[in-house]
Amino acid sequence: MSAKSQWRHGFALYAPAVVLTLAAFVLAYQFVEPAPPRHLTLAAGAPGGAYHAFAERYRVALAREGIEVGVLETAGSAENLELLRSGEAEVGFVQGGMTGPKEAGELASLGSLYFEPLWLFHRQDLSLDRLPALRGLRVAIGPTGSGTRALVERLLDANGIGPGELERLPLTAREAVEALRAGDVDAAFFVASPEASLVRQLFECPGIALASYARADAYTRRFRFLSALDLPEGAVDLADNVPPRTVRLLAPAANLVAGPELHPALADLLMVAAGELHGNGGWFAEPGEFPSRDYLEFPLSTEAERFHTYGPPLLQRYLPFWAASLVDRLKVMLLPLVVLMIPLLRFLPPIYTWRMRARIYRWYQKLEEVEDSLAGSPSEAERLEALHRLDRLERDLGRLDVPLAYAQQLYHLRQHIEMVRRRIG
Repeated sequence: MSAKSQWRHGFALYAPAVVLTLAAFVLAYQFVEPAPPRHLTLAAGAPGGAYHAFAERYRVALAREGIEVGVLETAGSAENLELLRSGEAEVGFVQGGMTGPKEAGELASLGSLYFEPLWLFHRQDLSLDRLPALRGLRVAIGPTGSGTRALVERLLDANGIGPGELERLPLTAREAVEALRAGDVDAAFFVASPEASLVRQLFECPGIALASYARADAYTRRFRFLSALDLPEGAVDLADNVPPRTVRLLAPAANLVAGPELHPALADLLMVAAGELHGNGGWFAEPGEFPSRDYLEFPLSTEAERFHTYGPPLLQRYLPFWAASLVDRLKVMLLPLVVLMIPLLRFLPPIYTWRMRARIYRWYQKLEEVEDSLAGSPSEAERLEALHRLDRLERDLGRLDVPLAYAQQLYHLRQHIEMVRRRIG
């Protein structure tokens, strides 16, 4: 049998299986998720604040994986929420306490990142251990759209302090620092990380003191998004004993919030970066405490839930981001391989063997019919007819096309034909 004939036999058997498997791959490809985008927009905060500083660190971390991060300068958490809801940003920093659970919509938390205390700095000659003591003073409460202003308004309202009972100045953090230094305001609120430069500046300013919330525990019972923290005496500067006493603070937690357009693979990448940037602990957190699934502003996303439970995806632990993402996206393509290709490759060879043998074995039936025609005492005419039938059978076998691997069965058949011929004699 020629090589061309063998190839034709193999093609006739395997071609339908290959076509079926390719069709299954094409169908499975329709369910492959799109590749993650190479650009991500992050709603940060005002320059000089902690949100903006962390946004720049996220930009550097994700650039190592080939993701370009566009950092949006905003007034703060309220504006960040609007950008996330409108789709103008895929992810952003949001201060705890900005909304209620019913207002989550399509937004989801990737995790809380760190405590950001509500600092109340004031003139040193004032005694401000309770918020009602602010009545009649000039107080910077943050610009419209900032998380600081939203939080302070809620606390003032809870203390029964009306709009006209103090002068509420909508100053940015930088403007509030300068106003305190110049004596243009009596007190100023800041929601900021302890690492924020403005907090360090205010600790170093003469004539300015940090208020301690005497009723911090009461606030945490009423506002579950708040935590009570202690800043120990001398924690800022042991040599100069700053602060001069332990200060009780209130603190929401900064959340990393994802909009509905965030690609799941980028969510995993952001969580890895969050672990690098916020996992070392700080003034108010132990190493490994953040990022956390606690202190959340919105329900935890599916990707974040998996990350907090099991850690980084297995593939991202050993492969570059783009390679891990590609393999993860194409895992659905394993379905045709497992369901079709492997079983077909297993069962097609036996089927092929059966088909080739069947091409030979069916001639044994004709040979048996010749033998049966000679049972008893055949006449001369019957013997001659049997010989003619054997001749036709042998001629037909000469045109039979089988692979070389099955030629032995063909030659066995010819030997049996010759054996019957000798018996006829």
